[in-house]
Formats: sequence, structure tokens, C-alpha cells
Amino acid sequence: GIGIMNIMLVSVTERTREIGLRKALGAHDSDILLQFLVEALVLTVIGGLIGIGISYTVAGPISDLPFVDFNIIIEPWSVIMALAVSTASGFIFGLYPAMRATKLDPIEALRYE
Repeated sequence: GIGIMNIMLVSVTERTREIGLRKALGAHDSDILLQFLVEALVLTVIGGLIGIGISYTVAGPISDLPFVDFNIIIEPWSVIMALAVSTASGFIFGLYPAMRATKLDPIEALRYE
């Protein structure tokens, strides 16, 4: 979550002029908010899917190790829960950077270098 927030804050900082231009051309705060929230959600969903893929890839070989005396079973509900938690995390931690982007003054943002 903190990593997503840091990535999104850097994204807002690097795209300050773009945000200012969009606002100067008539974009609503809700448009800017939605853009950054969707970006945060896409990042976390992709990260969640990669994590699930790695889990499936690693679970079999770990169960086959000679000193491991149990089977690793990945239940479908745990996969859904992992994806839901990562998505919720992306929403919660993407909210602050998105709100910060909406509060930028268009004139100051266009002057930003």
C-alpha cells in the first residue's frame, strides 16, 4: 500500500504540468481523481495477479521438497480474497495522491518545472 502511494505521489509530481493543462482545458476534479484512482487500481490488480501466479508456480515445488511434510493447497476463496485485499489497498492508498492531484491550482501547475 505504501509503495503504491509513493509511486502515485511521484506520478502526480512528474505530471503536474499535465494535470494543470487538463484543468485549464476544463477537466473536472472528478476526472483527475478518477484517472489517478484507476491507475492505482490497475497497478494493484496487476500486482495481485502476479502474486497469485507466483504462488501457484512456487506452491508445487515447495510441497515436493523432502523436508516438507505437508501439501500446499491454494483455495479459490483465498485467491479471490487476495485479489480483493490488493484492490482495496490500491483504492485506499491511491486516494491521497488522487486527492492531492485534484487540489493543484491550474496556473501554478502550468508554471511548475
